Amino acid sequence: MWRELIEALNPNHTFFDAATSEQISDLENEVAVKLPEELRNLLLESNGIWGEYQLGLIWSTEEIQKRNLEMRTLKTYKDIYMPFDNLLFIADAGNGDLFAYTIIQGEISRADIFAWSHENDSRIWVAPSLEKYLEWWLGGKIQL
Repeated sequence: MWRELIEALNPNHTFFDAATSEQISDLENEVAVKLPEELRNLLLESNGIWGEYQLGLIWSTEEIQKRNLEMRTLKTYKDIYMPFDNLLFIADAGNGDLFAYTIIQGEISRADIFAWSHENDSRIWVAPSLEKYLEWWLGGKIQL
C-alpha cells in the first residue's frame, strides 16, 4: 500500500527491503515508545525510503534510532534546544529541519506529524497523518 501511494505521488524514490519485526522491536525498546501502526506498516514494506538527492523521506529503523538517541542525549543539543524526549523524529527535510510524531506520557497517541525547525526550535503541525505528510510533502503543500 505505501509503495504504491508514494510511487503514484512521485516515482523517483528508493525503497529498501522490509524491516524485520526484530528491527522494529529493537527500535521501540531503544527509543522507549511503541511505533504508530502506520509507521510500523510502512517500515514492514520498506525499511526507510530515500527521496530525491538521497534525502530521508522516511528513515530506516536504524536511522530513526540513531537520530533520536543523538537528539535526546548530545550535550550540544541540550545546551541550545528544548528537550526532544517528547518527539519521535522519522524524516528530514534536507535543510536541517526534521519531521516527527509527538510523544505524550510515553505514548504516540496522535497520528499528527510535526516539523521541528533547527533555526528557531519551533515545532509546528504539518499533517494529520503519515499518509497526508507523504502526500503533502511530495506534492509541495508543506513548505519549510
